[in-house]
Amino acid sequence: MDTIALAVFKLLVVGILVNSWMTRGLSATENINVESIPRRPSVALCNETQLLWEMEVCGEEFKRKMDHVDPQNWCNLTHFISEYHLFSLCTETNAERINCYWPNPLVESYIIRIHKHFFFNCTLDRVILVDPPDDTLTILILVPVFLTLAMIALVVWCSKRSDILD
Repeated sequence: MDTIALAVFKLLVVGILVNSWMTRGLSATENINVESIPRRPSVALCNETQLLWEMEVCGEEFKRKMDHVDPQNWCNLTHFISEYHLFSLCTETNAERINCYWPNPLVESYIIRIHKHFFFNCTLDRVILVDPPDDTLTILILVPVFLTLAMIALVVWCSKRSDILD
């Protein structure tokens, strides 16, 4: 009995040693060579003043191009889609060049101001949904209710008559 306990103990010790040997180097904290880790370049902060100035430049260019579009066509995107695309592209490239993400709240508020200036009267008339008349509504509710009750009655009737049908 004593030799069996000793063999089990040796097996346990060997198992622990093999496990630690096999898992060595799998931990993220072991064997870190600090010199081999590349340093990230410092992230430049967004210069919001320059960003606003650049948005004004893009906006002024868009306003100049929109002067050539008849104001009656300002709600028809096909008449100014290329101008709007260039405006959007200008805001995006300038924001990224200044190390600001796009869109951000400053750019978004400027684009909203442009929309309020040019497209304030372009809302579509919404269709007002009206309930159907009471007679139609009653029929639309009662038909499925009665069909459901009829199906339940048919199932119950057929289940009671199963002995006759077999």
